[in-house]
Amino acid sequence: MTDSDSNPSLGKKISYRNYALALLTLVYIFNNIDRQILSILLQSIKVEFGVSDTQLGFLYGLAFAVFYSIMGIPFAMLADRYNRKKIVTASLTAFSALTALCGLVTQFWQLVVARFFIGIGEAGTNAPSHSMIADLFPANERATAMGIFALGVNISLMVGFFGGGWVNEIYGWRPAFLLAGIPGLALALLLAYTLKEPKRRVPVAAQKKPDVPPIGKILSFLWQRKSLRHIGMGAALQAFMGLGTVVWLPAFLVRSHGMNYGEIGTYLALVAGLVGAVGTFLGGYLADRLAKKDARWYLWLPAICILIVLPVAVTFFLTKNTTLAMFLWLIPAFLGGTNLGPVFATTQSLVPASMRAVTAATLLLMINLIGAGLGPQLVGIASDALEPTQGQESLRYALLGVSCIALWIAFHYWRGAKHLRGDLASLTDHDSSKAI
Repeated sequence: MTDSDSNPSLGKKISYRNYALALLTLVYIFNNIDRQILSILLQSIKVEFGVSDTQLGFLYGLAFAVFYSIMGIPFAMLADRYNRKKIVTASLTAFSALTALCGLVTQFWQLVVARFFIGIGEAGTNAPSHSMIADLFPANERATAMGIFALGVNISLMVGFFGGGWVNEIYGWRPAFLLAGIPGLALALLLAYTLKEPKRRVPVAAQKKPDVPPIGKILSFLWQRKSLRHIGMGAALQAFMGLGTVVWLPAFLVRSHGMNYGEIGTYLALVAGLVGAVGTFLGGYLADRLAKKDARWYLWLPAICILIVLPVAVTFFLTKNTTLAMFLWLIPAFLGGTNLGPVFATTQSLVPASMRAVTAATLLLMINLIGAGLGPQLVGIASDALEPTQGQESLRYALLGVSCIALWIAFHYWRGAKHLRGDLASLTDHDSSKAI
């Protein structure tokens, strides 16, 4: 909060911080909506432009993720030094306008270029938001707050799939982009006039800007924390599995189960949106409760959940019974986001406040390059490679292969948990005061 908010009643403080969290979650929703809409539009874009699955994977993945991931670091460095609210507001304005422009393209390459610049615009929202939430909430409530923030993914899935599915079914894919981008411009105005820059939890006496270490020192600090290495790999691989699956799920249901876009949009909105939202929230909430006895539950819980997902996902992709498939997907949808709150919160608690935004950006770089970039891309490549032998079912077996990395994901969470308490304890008293 700003200086004018430093002495209100406790009730007003709690009310404002919840309002701020709601606004930042809305930004995260719009940050994700264009991606979720694109996934349900891929098959229509493929038909109109006559492109391959490999090209579609590039459009959704690397065309966006490379710029999004790389630009996250410089934006995060700015956020650790300057006003985070202004960075988020400017970024929201830019990517919302660019998303709307996607509906006006006439050639596939123009859509690819637009995705490049959307990636740059969206890079300026997540890391600053993580940093602000960490300053708004104490450490023992942070996973719950991050879990609520992470609900933005599920809500965007619900809006993107339902709205995108039916708009695509009735009007085509172009109006869907316009409807996704324009409301973000209104939200940017609300942010500019009602959100206040939170007071950083570490006072910086007689300084206008926080004393932020150089990027090399921050990366060295992060690398020395073995738990952070495994958290980063586990989260990145889970994003690879999750995004590699969700992006192609609508096309899979069209090709292998003969569903139409309206049906798919409604189903995925309810399952990935509502059911997934409950799971994402409970992941953060339960982690905070269980970690009161042992901090390692912040990583044990995601490990257990992803192991439960594995056999269900394999059965889902093997069955040709549409009704059974629809029922089975409830479980991965519920458990797939349970890692988000614990992972984001633990990462923030392992570093001093002056490193929070850069740390979040580093984690997001791994998640987005490996997950958002390589996940959809490699599934598309695998689908094209299998098409000569599997035909229409090539995407089914490409997605089946992606599900099997769940064991690798669980390994990293368990190994991270092994080092977690030691890394938390290794912070000096000075660092601990900053981290909390």
